[in-house]
Amino acid sequence: MNPSAQGWIDKLGSLITQKDVTFKSFDSLYYRLRDIGFIYGMNLETVIYFEEDNAWSEDELAKINLITALYHIYHIENKSDNFKNFVIKLAEFYSKLNNETILSIEKNTSVKLEKLIHERVFIDDNIISKTFNKILTNSLLNVDILVFKKYLSGKVNDPVLHAKRLENIIINLTYHTLNSKEEKTKYDLQLVKLFESSLSYNSKDKRVFDGTYRDELKIGFDSNEYKYFMDLACLAAWDDRSLEYKESVFIYGIGKDLDLDEDNITESLNYVETFFEVHKDDVQILRDSNPVKQLYDNSAKLVNKLIKRNSKRLLKEISESKELLYLLSKSTIKELTAEEKKKIREQLLDIFKAIPSLAIFALPGGAILLPLFVKLIPKLLPSAFDDNRVEEE
Repeated sequence: MNPSAQGWIDKLGSLITQKDVTFKSFDSLYYRLRDIGFIYGMNLETVIYFEEDNAWSEDELAKINLITALYHIYHIENKSDNFKNFVIKLAEFYSKLNNETILSIEKNTSVKLEKLIHERVFIDDNIISKTFNKILTNSLLNVDILVFKKYLSGKVNDPVLHAKRLENIIINLTYHTLNSKEEKTKYDLQLVKLFESSLSYNSKDKRVFDGTYRDELKIGFDSNEYKYFMDLACLAAWDDRSLEYKESVFIYGIGKDLDLDEDNITESLNYVETFFEVHKDDVQILRDSNPVKQLYDNSAKLVNKLIKRNSKRLLKEISESKELLYLLSKSTIKELTAEEKKKIREQLLDIFKAIPSLAIFALPGGAILLPLFVKLIPKLLPSAFDDNRVEEE
């Protein structure tokens, strides 16, 4: 399955429906989403296990997890595992959130939904800036899950208005929790940037930070949303030191507003601490690497993804150039001369120009990625050209 190519939602549906429904209650789904970081705005793995051997990127994991979670919400609320009907209902939901008209032709619904999901997941859809930036994907995707749940149950008449209210509470909770700290760290500033960049239904220039949000907390939200608010407040309060007294008073005060008992509040605080301790090497926001290393790491991920996505065609193109094949093979075991490196560069660029998704290599400065490509050549193995083809039964 390739979540960056057309047809991936139908492919995901064929994989999911081969399994028994994994989550039969909202709580079990929520805690699994928290385990993989989704609730905190991160995606460390997929919410359910797939046998496919794929090195999915963070944005692709976010797409998979969002659709998988929404499908389980649909099953929980409608008692149905019909993926086709789910896609139609979800496309209708996202069209309302985006004030769009869903395509009436049923066979095009998945394609339309893929576009809507892509726009929802990405903060910035510029492939060059994604190479340089740490923050790639929307961190408030759980808002969609909460609103979709209420939309299916008929508890919200206007999903856009409810999404706006959820975002307003979240950004105010984050802001005021961070303000309760005596000292603010680089992590705190990153978190603010992350959440502000992820706002979709509120104007980023017209936010109001005042105490009125605490009154709003008590109107129109349920226990599932309260749990999410508390986990995000604890996320904002977290750092690598013990919880300060002022922060503690604020967090437990918010918990009281949310009608949560102390055990629930303490559980949220303890869990966020455990999560970051276990995943400190995996969570991007915690890394304070120098810009050069950050650029190299992000570029390596991008190149690896592009190679995997185009492996069959690349192998075909490379095999047709005997000199290039020889030089690439030689480069894996021996240092090439300057002339040989030049030949590789020229021939590879010709190939990359013929494959649209590899156009990044042909852009000005794209040649700096070629050494990464050559380094990853041993991993270039044949794979099915259409990763999203659904086998007919």
